[in-house]
Amino acid sequence: MGIFDKFKIGFKKSATALTSGLREIVVKREIDDEKLNEIEEFLIQSDVGVEAASEVKEIISKKKIDPNKDLTSEINLILKEYIISLMKPLEKNSFFEKKKSLNATLISGVNGVGKTTSIGKIGKILKTNGNKVMFAASDTFRAAAIEQLENWASKIDVQIIKSSQGSDPASVAYKAVDEAVKNNFDQVLIDTAGRLQNKKNLMQEFKKIANVTKKIDPKAPHDVILVLDATSGQNVINQVEEFNQIIPITGIVMTKLDGTAKGGILLAIAKKYQLPIIALGLGEKEDDLQLFKAEQFAEAFTHNNY
Repeated sequence: MGIFDKFKIGFKKSATALTSGLREIVVKREIDDEKLNEIEEFLIQSDVGVEAASEVKEIISKKKIDPNKDLTSEINLILKEYIISLMKPLEKNSFFEKKKSLNATLISGVNGVGKTTSIGKIGKILKTNGNKVMFAASDTFRAAAIEQLENWASKIDVQIIKSSQGSDPASVAYKAVDEAVKNNFDQVLIDTAGRLQNKKNLMQEFKKIANVTKKIDPKAPHDVILVLDATSGQNVINQVEEFNQIIPITGIVMTKLDGTAKGGILLAIAKKYQLPIIALGLGEKEDDLQLFKAEQFAEAFTHNNY
């Protein structure tokens, strides 16, 4: 199965909901102001976001659409072109390339978004591209997180630095980065806690981890990746806000896009924050994390040939 086939299958719920919803609105062969407002409202309900929905509405209103053509397909085409123009600049496939020097990456996200699983899948892609990869199990608050990351390290055959549950997360990160420098590793992926007792604790822990990595390399962490769960809908906006305040995010991984009919949330984030999009999770299998490509995302999201 090719990458685009995986995209189409992964986005089937979102694409089907989008197309059927638009088709219900555009039942007659003309688009008047009332229809434009309905399309805008539908896109907002699809989690595309107010700004993006308003821009799409504006583009449709100015476009001369042939009434003899299928209006749903024409609107889908407009939406597809809009998505590509908005999201093409946000591709960051360079993250997975072979590095010339150590790249220490903090992986953040609330519990339950698939953070540790994403680290495993990212590690596999990095290794396939020739990187020498190490995991750091700095989510020491959950024994399950340490064990899960250890299983992934074993599965894809990469080194892992860990400690016992309850130990200092920053010390694990420091040891990992220090050892990675000494042994010429290309990538260190640092797992972090998704939630502590309160936001203040979370911020302090994140800053502490970042600060200890800077003792070894002043430019570290080189990347801060936020993992988001597409099925959380508008809650992901709050998560981006919260984590971005702690340490500026350099990239996003969106998981569980195969489990929601509202994949439009990625558009809302792209429009509001212009953050690079690293990869998309389209299933549970080891190879179901796909590098983000705007054209493939746009085609799959608006695809209606099911």
